[in-house]
Amino acid sequence: MGRGPSIEGRKNAEDARRGKLFTKLIREITIAARSGGADPASNARLRAGIDKALTANMTKDTIERALKRATGADAAKMEEIRYEGYGPSGVALIIDCMTDNAQRTVADIRHALGKHGGNLGTSGSVAFQFKHVGELVLDTGKPGSEDQLLEIALDAGADDVQSDSGESVVLTTPENFEAVKKAVLAAGLKPDRADVTWRPENRTAVNAEVAETLRDLLDWLDELDDVQAVYHNAELAV
Repeated sequence: MGRGPSIEGRKNAEDARRGKLFTKLIREITIAARSGGADPASNARLRAGIDKALTANMTKDTIERALKRATGADAAKMEEIRYEGYGPSGVALIIDCMTDNAQRTVADIRHALGKHGGNLGTSGSVAFQFKHVGELVLDTGKPGSEDQLLEIALDAGADDVQSDSGESVVLTTPENFEAVKKAVLAAGLKPDRADVTWRPENRTAVNAEVAETLRDLLDWLDELDDVQAVYHNAELAV
């Protein structure tokens, strides 16, 4: 009988995943601080980046070091680039990157897409299929929690609350996201997920083969250090 991965092997793999995640979070904190100042109280993007880092169990010392590096020479080399393109079967993709070498990054993105039946598009080629929104996802299976969330969220400035099968999604403008999130947390409700994201206006159904190829592409892109986030419009089962 074959043996599964050793405990040491699993730990090394987990450490590698954690390291990649921390790299992406540190880049986000660095760029946010550089563009909007190092004070989270007056920089919503930085505040959101720090919240993500703390949720991922990054230490406060690591976060502080990232903030200090935000004014350094290395930070000045970093730039944000958004790529638009298509995955297998024409699935629309938005790929947000932070890089110190745009030529390397675009080559990596183009290679990944080409390997999975996709291609890079021009700026604006797919963005019209998405909306930039704040999104909070909460478990509202408890009786009365949907109504409570609806009242709190709308009073705080949310645009909409969509509920289905015990799960609710609060939608806001990016500008109102922090205020709505703060109100929800103050009411003792904890989102399972909260972020400013690119939400597709419509989801596209894909067959099992396309879904498998797309998942492989998403994993490939996630492995690239320069890629911060990927958004798509495919309907994928959880």
